[in-house]
Amino acid sequence: MSRKIRITQTGSPIGRPKDQRASLVALGLNKMHRSRELEETPVIKGLVNKVGHLIKVEEIK
Repeated sequence: MSRKIRITQTGSPIGRPKDQRASLVALGLNKMHRSRELEETPVIKGLVNKVGHLIKVEEIK
């Protein structure tokens, strides 16, 4: 069973490159302080690494 993570947007995409904005949308985040619970897959890890400075990641037990 794969691990689940909770991703919360903590930074604004205003003034960021379009690819970082698109990564937030792909993660399901489009407003400040919204959270999503996602399976930790290689694709999700890549998106998280790209916008790590705009989000907070927590592991769900």
